[in-house]
Amino acid sequence: MMGCVYAMTTVTNLKGDRKNYSASFLVDTGATDTVIPANELEKIGIKRESKRDYELADGKVTSYDVGYAFISVNGEKVAANVVFGENNCEPLLGVTVLESAGLVVDPIRQVLRKTAAITLK
Repeated sequence: MMGCVYAMTTVTNLKGDRKNYSASFLVDTGATDTVIPANELEKIGIKRESKRDYELADGKVTSYDVGYAFISVNGEKVAANVVFGENNCEPLLGVTVLESAGLVVDPIRQVLRKTAAITLK
């Protein structure tokens, strides 16, 4: 049985100032976007840009605010959509960040590893 994979992740605003949020994020290959506690995004100046509907694991559809941020994980920095989760929720690292950063889950070692190349085909 595969256990949970966590990755130390740092989120910064697009202005590039020194405000950031760093935490151990649960890697969720079932989630498209990355979910971060709203209170932490607000502290670092991430703005709510739009609302999107997301289907949750239980099949329920819920609307969440979305913004944009830089996300750094395993030495890779990418720009990404971030979902304003409930205050103090567990942060989840979604597959769009993983794919953009060229990272995959190694289920044997339960870590993220770099891919040989990012697919453009």
